[in-house]
Amino acid sequence: MDSEIKEEIPVHEEFILCCGVETQVLKCGPWTDLINNQSGTRPKLLIFIIPGNPGFSAFYVPFAKALYSATKRRFPIWIISHAGHALAPRGKKILTTSEDPNAKEIKDIYGLRGQVEHKLAFLRTQVPKEMKLVVIGHSIGSYFSLEILKHAPELPVIRSILLFPTIERMSESPRGRFATPLLCWLRYALYVPCYLLLKPWPEKIKSLVTRTVLQMMDIPKEFSCLNTLEPFCLVNAAYLGSQEMREVVKRDNETIKEHLPKLIFYYGTADGWCPKEYYDDMKKDFPEGDIRLCEKKIPHAFILSFFQEMANMVADWLKDDLSKM
Repeated sequence: MDSEIKEEIPVHEEFILCCGVETQVLKCGPWTDLINNQSGTRPKLLIFIIPGNPGFSAFYVPFAKALYSATKRRFPIWIISHAGHALAPRGKKILTTSEDPNAKEIKDIYGLRGQVEHKLAFLRTQVPKEMKLVVIGHSIGSYFSLEILKHAPELPVIRSILLFPTIERMSESPRGRFATPLLCWLRYALYVPCYLLLKPWPEKIKSLVTRTVLQMMDIPKEFSCLNTLEPFCLVNAAYLGSQEMREVVKRDNETIKEHLPKLIFYYGTADGWCPKEYYDDMKKDFPEGDIRLCEKKIPHAFILSFFQEMANMVADWLKDDLSKM
């Protein structure tokens, strides 16, 4: 790993109360408060990363750092966790946010629609209205990115990049056929052993296990990843997954058509959630769209194992947009 990326790029961790739910936000760069920063040095654009499921922000830090470096350190890059996928460590201060005047009561905050509202509330309360946005969604984060374009046209999104996008036929995909019975029919049976096995574990044991897994994935442990073994977070991730299998079925062609000039799709050749045939269908239905294929046979779950290369590609895709800022 590039030592400059590893050692010098500042990443600030915050836990905020968004829609009444603890939310981890990792902020790459020196800008930690865009709302109250009225100086002339405040950037004009924010790059906003929405994770896949589970929505563990810390997994995306290497990618964010590499992208920050590749974009000449000119713009902040923020990563948000999904609602219910992160709990603040003991003693960690949790910040409150101002009320979103457009927000309605979110009855199912941990579900598919609730997660969209959660991201919208954050953007409306934590990002200046005039600030341009580049939204990068990975996996189900791509679905949320499209929903943001659909339900919040007032947000100044100039580009939305969908990495390995799970935006259609999830239950029909190779991994979906395996995951659907587990998430939709056997999910409750998994909750009990999850709580019984993981809840009693001391934090030292959880920390050791997560550190070992992160080392295997070549991801540096800069922030707490204990949520990966926290039953509350795992249960919420499984619940979101069950809704994905049931509701992410038909591709939203209307929203894609309306916002096609803003969209970049990046598919994989060895992705069990959105196989190559989904890429082929997209190319056929939207021949004028910017729809790309990763020729590397990288498993979907390990997108960050080539984060430097991915960051360089994304920076190149954004070069024209960022030159205008």
